Amino acid sequence: MTTVTDTTAAATAAADPLKRLSDEGVSIWLDDLSRERVTSGNLASLVEKQHVVGVTTNPSIFQTAIGSGEGYEEQLADLAVRGVTVDEAVRMMTTADVRAAADVLRPVHEATAGRDGRVSIEVDPRLAHDTAATVAEARQLAWLVDRPNVMIKIPATRAGLPAITEVIGLGISVNVTLIFSLDRYREVMDAYLAGLEKAQAAGHDLASIHSVASFFVSRVDSEIDARLTRIGTDEALSLKGRAALANARLAYAAYEEVFASGRWTALAASGARKQRPLWASTGVKDPAYRSTMYVDRLVAPGTVNTMPEATLLATAEHGDITGDTVTGGYDRARVDLAAVEALGISYDEVVERLEDEGVRKFETAWQDLLLAVGKSLDRKGADA
Repeated sequence: MTTVTDTTAAATAAADPLKRLSDEGVSIWLDDLSRERVTSGNLASLVEKQHVVGVTTNPSIFQTAIGSGEGYEEQLADLAVRGVTVDEAVRMMTTADVRAAADVLRPVHEATAGRDGRVSIEVDPRLAHDTAATVAEARQLAWLVDRPNVMIKIPATRAGLPAITEVIGLGISVNVTLIFSLDRYREVMDAYLAGLEKAQAAGHDLASIHSVASFFVSRVDSEIDARLTRIGTDEALSLKGRAALANARLAYAAYEEVFASGRWTALAASGARKQRPLWASTGVKDPAYRSTMYVDRLVAPGTVNTMPEATLLATAEHGDITGDTVTGGYDRARVDLAAVEALGISYDEVVERLEDEGVRKFETAWQDLLLAVGKSLDRKGADA
């Protein structure tokens, strides 16, 4: 029998798309961080009112936040007086922000047994093609932040794969980023399982190690849609806005397959946690598309969706959460990607280009951040 309480709860969920999304098994993370967001109480408010249970950062986010200078003046002055290098200053500032955000999210981390309440910080993007340096940087970042709910972001480059295994093997939780390719995603999952096996051999508690695999979404449509537009036929134009969703859905199919394998079952018996798919780059780039498209249409249990604030608020206002929109769409996804290939658009060439561009964009953002902080340090030093 349906009770008044049941009816009220259902009505509340219907009126709160973010709660509905969370109830479907999707963890809502914010793809943004700044010192002002923490000190003003905004992050705590998003956790309390908007069901946010994690935070991701990247070099572009820090370049925007620290480049503005808001909230960083006092620390910059102290760093200038100490005469630290620009690289050291940037690491002190970024890890301070991540540490503070991790403290805000610590109750979520404890309530979810470490599943959520996570804050991610990325290794220096200039190290993306250097395995040993990436591992060393990951260890340093974990030490600097010194919070159990930090995740170290490692790009899914060719050199990043063995670094993922090594860092997981050390018992450090990892957010694997910049994944565009289905083949590369399978390699990422393999690297994670290999890391868990190393961690187990080293005596680490597997239950304490967590990981997400950040599969990028909107950038795939941006690249493929542009090529479809240049082709310009009715068939080509009808495929716009479909490739990214197809790619993500087939990634989830691969996730289901790998985490049903005997290799995984053996690790799970020792307490290991699944490496969850995380949908990244979920803000639409084409204004013709619904602003919540990469949220509404990528709902599946055991996933994470990290959203820019604009997408988060749009979902809160008019998200259309209707249940699982992934697992029933594998056949359609294969057809859509095959149709794109049939028009002469190479999937392999697209995803390789996107990975290369992703690394370069983060390198550029990091260099811009270093330049801005260097100028601030010089100015503060002159004033001292």
